[in-house]
Amino acid sequence: MTDRDSTIVDEDEVSGNDILEQPIDPIDRLTSEESDDLVDAESTVTAITYSGQDFDAIGLVRRIGEDGILIPTFGHGDERITSAGFQRSFVWSRPQMDRFVESLLLGYPVPGIFLVRQGDRRYLVLDGQQRLRTLQLFVDGIYEGKEFSLQNVSDRFKGLTYKSLPEELRRLFDDTFIPATIVGTDGTIESLEAIYQIFERLNSGGTQLTPHEIRIALFAGPFIDFLEELNATGDWRFLYGKRSPRLRDQELILRILGLFTMSSNYKRPLKSFLNGVVAANRDMSTVDSVKLRSLFMQSSRLIRNSSGREALRWKSSQINVALTEAVFVGLMKRLDGEMNITEDEVAAAIQEIRENPRTEVAISRATADEESVKTRLEVAISRFAEA
Repeated sequence: MTDRDSTIVDEDEVSGNDILEQPIDPIDRLTSEESDDLVDAESTVTAITYSGQDFDAIGLVRRIGEDGILIPTFGHGDERITSAGFQRSFVWSRPQMDRFVESLLLGYPVPGIFLVRQGDRRYLVLDGQQRLRTLQLFVDGIYEGKEFSLQNVSDRFKGLTYKSLPEELRRLFDDTFIPATIVGTDGTIESLEAIYQIFERLNSGGTQLTPHEIRIALFAGPFIDFLEELNATGDWRFLYGKRSPRLRDQELILRILGLFTMSSNYKRPLKSFLNGVVAANRDMSTVDSVKLRSLFMQSSRLIRNSSGREALRWKSSQINVALTEAVFVGLMKRLDGEMNITEDEVAAAIQEIRENPRTEVAISRATADEESVKTRLEVAISRFAEA
């Protein structure tokens, strides 16, 4: 995942109850709902084993090159990885990279890294991508197609590459020890959930990951790919708007599918419920993907053709997550009952759902509470059933 001291400046939307889409510079803020979700305590926690080990810098680079240490692609499956993609794309700026290398050349202490030891004895990076990528790029000597020579450093080191380091400095760089905390996992849902909780506790400062970014990293696989497939469909993209750099559009689809299939199991915290949905369906062996795809796409098309983008917005030009999940779940339940419904009937049902006083309360305050979720789903499901 991203290092705790990294920043991303390309965020232009957030997601919560009403999604306020605006640039955040320089640090990406979490929405209030995401912040609450991160700090909501789980009803149970799982112990996990860990150990400490120091790695020399050049040894880390060698292990990365030999696939002994894996820095996976964020959110997608990798057959080498048993607990899958903890990383976002590389986001450190050149000044950050240069200054990290300079710290090593000065003999300064640097933050440790967190690794997950898999059953095949490979190490998966849980926290520390930026530092490890910087080590690798500096030793390889190329960054973005150009020679990696130090620029944003003191005069003593300016213009130096790894190959041109004086012998004493190269030895200092190579032999610098970087501390690592190594967590073990047996691949079970329980151990993965424990690792999720570990990262939540590391996830502070810099650009915090959202609960869903942690989730799709930990549970990457066919079900996450299925969510992204739905996220790319045309009618949904029209309704939602431009893609979310923080994957909030994908999380909203997960919320819709989770509440459509498992609403009776819902309880706070939301993150644990959604983790359970993904874990239960991770390899798609228990998912009727044909049915879910059809219901989601039919609903997207009907909402688009009947009420348009405004169907999913509340007193704002931005999409409302709680209203959206209720409308989709209600309409998907109606379609799942093999009951025909016209676009005019959909439009009328959506209008009445929006005008229902119970809906306003359930999509405006404490939207993750069990009672709020139950209320808005009941309103939407019953109204679409009557259409």
